[in-house]
Amino acid sequence: QVQLVESGGGLVQAGGSLRLSCAASGRTLTTYVMGWFRQAPGKEREFVAGIGWNSRTDYADSVKGRFTISGDNAKKMVYLQMNSLKPEDTAVYFCAFGFLLGSVPTRSRDYAYWGQGTQVTVSS
Repeated sequence: QVQLVESGGGLVQAGGSLRLSCAASGRTLTTYVMGWFRQAPGKEREFVAGIGWNSRTDYADSVKGRFTISGDNAKKMVYLQMNSLKPEDTAVYFCAFGFLLGSVPTRSRDYAYWGQGTQVTVSS
């Protein structure tokens, strides 16, 4: 079992920044991937960014150039730096943990463990 705890959500004005953090604990393996997904009201959960144990990353097109994912393997932490936030970034953001077999997976079903989510609200 892997436990994930997110932090760092909140309310910010458009154009502002937030940094999300996720701490993983439990029986994590070395060849893992950690990702961020988000879900807005009435919409499906969507991939935001992911990072593998080997530092390989991937981003959704909607956040490229604005969001940066980073990780600390030793601490089993992953961060999502969100800059130039837009009202359409408003959602519950979830941290996810999976196992990296090749490229960073972008489908939610490829992640086995999930955090409880943290709300990000961007006002216009």
